[in-house]
Amino acid sequence: MRSLIIAALVSTMLASPALAGEAKRSTFGKTGDGHAVAAVTLTNGRGVSTRIIALGAAIQSLTMPDKAGKTADVQVGYDTIDGYLTKPEFFGATVGRVANRIAKGRFKLDGKTYTTPINNGPNSLHGGTKGFDKVLWDVVDVKSGPVASVTLRYVSPDGDMGYPGTLTTTATYSLDEKNQLTIEYRATTDKPTVVNISNHAYWNLAGVGSPRGAMGHVVTIPADRYTPTDATSIPLGQHKSVAGTVFDFRTPHAIGDRVRDARDVQIAYGRGYDHNWVIGNAVTPTQHLMARVVEPVSGRGFELWSNQPGLQFYSGNFFDGTIVGKGGQIYRMGDAIVMEPQLFPDSPNQPNFPSVKLLPGQTYRNTMTYRLFVEKR
Repeated sequence: MRSLIIAALVSTMLASPALAGEAKRSTFGKTGDGHAVAAVTLTNGRGVSTRIIALGAAIQSLTMPDKAGKTADVQVGYDTIDGYLTKPEFFGATVGRVANRIAKGRFKLDGKTYTTPINNGPNSLHGGTKGFDKVLWDVVDVKSGPVASVTLRYVSPDGDMGYPGTLTTTATYSLDEKNQLTIEYRATTDKPTVVNISNHAYWNLAGVGSPRGAMGHVVTIPADRYTPTDATSIPLGQHKSVAGTVFDFRTPHAIGDRVRDARDVQIAYGRGYDHNWVIGNAVTPTQHLMARVVEPVSGRGFELWSNQPGLQFYSGNFFDGTIVGKGGQIYRMGDAIVMEPQLFPDSPNQPNFPSVKLLPGQTYRNTMTYRLFVEKR
């Protein structure tokens, strides 16, 4: 009897949900000036784990099983801190203060002109030459449990990269037992400023290093409009119907089917997809579906939900074989994709776009959830 009781207790302990939902601290190398880069790995009881690093408040890895139960890392990036320091490429990073592009690095706010560094052709991209992706964030809270989480904070001083106001930003990553990875950004300011923060995770659901790359991923985007751009990827200020174009993902399409169809000049401008889809006209109180992505061979997929009105979909067009990433893999065009819920590109200069203005007393909030799944059929 006693042995049966012990066996039952052991069985119960092995099945206990208390063994899941772990948040484990570690260190992911050091910066060039010797500061340790904190890391926190979130793990659930269903075979999903993700490592978040303090440099850029970034997703360094995310492992999930396929339909055969085989796990793989689906985040393109680097194995060590060195690559993130020398050629970061926004891998998995928090991007801001203003994600996406600002035309010629100039904008007006309350009648005053501000400039931010040019780092993408003639424009400013993702906050300038030292945006949120290139700074060391503080880890301020770590929680284990059914929802494992880590919260990081960064205080951007007044005038940082040319932006007005001291901006205090938190990034909270949480992983639950439903295989939902949620990222919530919050920011407050002490004077009027502009804010548009997002996450720049590079996904290859076939697994990093897979020769299939990401062009076989099947994408659905519930948007009937997108914002066409000029040759430098700055929106023209108008919405265009996706109907009859290569931008129509209202029904599922493999990315590679149309990504190189340069009969549409927009594809030629971006060397593929690098555009904003109009999901709505304003930030909403609750989340709505932004996209669904599935890799048919492995069955791995995700639904992306957010409260934001825009989705920037980038098909990895500028990987040129000069980046050596995880496992010694050379990253080539189309090896990964990015989907960034956000306000629209160049919004500070586009009066018809949703405003990115943030005032003292207000709280900026971008919440996004990746609902990870495995399609077994």
